[in-house]
Amino acid sequence: MSHFSQDNIESLAVSAISAATYLDACDAGAHKVRLDPRYYQACGNVLRQIFSLLDPETNFPILLQQSPAARDVAESLKIGQRIGLSRLGYYPELTVVLNRAAV
Repeated sequence: MSHFSQDNIESLAVSAISAATYLDACDAGAHKVRLDPRYYQACGNVLRQIFSLLDPETNFPILLQQSPAARDVAESLKIGQRIGLSRLGYYPELTVVLNRAAV
């Protein structure tokens, strides 16, 4: 994992909070928020990328407490990691086939 300065982490936190706020507002059916499917997807991707770089439980605990979208993204990344480890350990043949298909 890369080392980030506190300024870097704070900048990423602002982006994560903005993305999570939009996702939560759309998911809650807020009438004052215009749903833009591409922007919604981009916000999800931003959260996923930030949480892939920095452990969300360590760096963004308040965001995880307050945002269902942030919790969902963090949980999905954990599940993906567990599946990846299980696939390598328990299904090596499947791993080879999936790696071939990905190329």
